[in-house]
Amino acid sequence: MPRPSLLDQHPAPPQLPEVTRRLRERYLPDPPTPERSAEPLDGLVGTILSQQNLAVITRRQFDGLKLVYPRWEAALQDGPDGIETALRAAGGGLIRSKARTIWNVLHQLQETRGTLSLRDTRDMNDTQIRALLEGLPGVGPKTASCVLLFDLARPAMPVDTHIERISRRLELVPRKWNAVKIERWYEQILPHSWQERYTFHVSMIRHGQQVCRSQRPNCAGCLLQDLCPSAGIFLSGQAQPVAHQKTTTPH
Repeated sequence: MPRPSLLDQHPAPPQLPEVTRRLRERYLPDPPTPERSAEPLDGLVGTILSQQNLAVITRRQFDGLKLVYPRWEAALQDGPDGIETALRAAGGGLIRSKARTIWNVLHQLQETRGTLSLRDTRDMNDTQIRALLEGLPGVGPKTASCVLLFDLARPAMPVDTHIERISRRLELVPRKWNAVKIERWYEQILPHSWQERYTFHVSMIRHGQQVCRSQRPNCAGCLLQDLCPSAGIFLSGQAQPVAHQKTTTPH
């Protein structure tokens, strides 16, 4: 039975097209041409590593893994402890849990599909890909959406903490909605276009990193100030922003 439309609960806010236009013009007026990864499994591992990591540390960890394990079969054979050792040399947080997640993903792929590759997902439809990815241990909707958007050039819309925070501050979505529900809403409301969703996703994240920060947002210099119900509160000093854990999405 299909899920009920979230648009029935919360229709498109009238300011969304203008928010989208301004963010696009400021941060990504010329979006790149979509490209598919030669091996989407690399993108999946990179996305797992990116959780609560800075982009520079994620890249260092991934490069360190590939140096030790040119083929993922070697990582599977070495086990979680070996993967953890390789990650620890690169620094970063949550190393033990990420090593376990990566090994569990490799193990399940080998057991269920007989191969440590996701290249065949390029010939699947979005629903099939999502079902495959979310069926892997430790892989949730946001991770699956990142692989779809960045590695398979599909029109997905992952929602990280920046997008979640900005969406609430602009009152684009109800304050009580979590990231999964916000992502489902964006999936229904944004054009089903890779370029549109990639541009919105990246622009929102850059705006969250540079201007609409979790703590001490720069409302005075924000291009969305006149559209933001929260700006007056922050500018008057009546609210203390709530800190969020740092996460990054690979771009």
